[in-house]
Amino acid sequence: MITTNTTPTGEPDRRVIAVDFDGCLCDSHWPELGEPIPEVLAEIKHRQRIGCRIILWTCRCGEQLAAAVDWCAAHGLHFDAVNDNLPEVKAAYGCESRKITADEYWDDRAVRRGRCPGEPA
Repeated sequence: MITTNTTPTGEPDRRVIAVDFDGCLCDSHWPELGEPIPEVLAEIKHRQRIGCRIILWTCRCGEQLAAAVDWCAAHGLHFDAVNDNLPEVKAAYGCESRKITADEYWDDRAVRRGRCPGEPA
């Protein structure tokens, strides 16, 4: 699942990835913390190394959110934002939207609708 490391011009990959916790980074056992899903953890860390910005995007809040962030840190994963947009997104739009702005959304419950841009028919 590991991807290439730069854009075609050799620049860092600056995409924003919003990643879910339960069922994506770890097995879903809410409100408990599940076992890690190693291939997803490896891929998200790789994406971060090549320049992607990573947002933890979860329904967890309060103590459960703090536990998830701590769990991720213990597994070597740190975030550019947690359940929040990146500062440059807030500045660009001049407000705080409840919807997280990202180039990719990684979620175990996602349903893909239609083709991705640039994908052949």
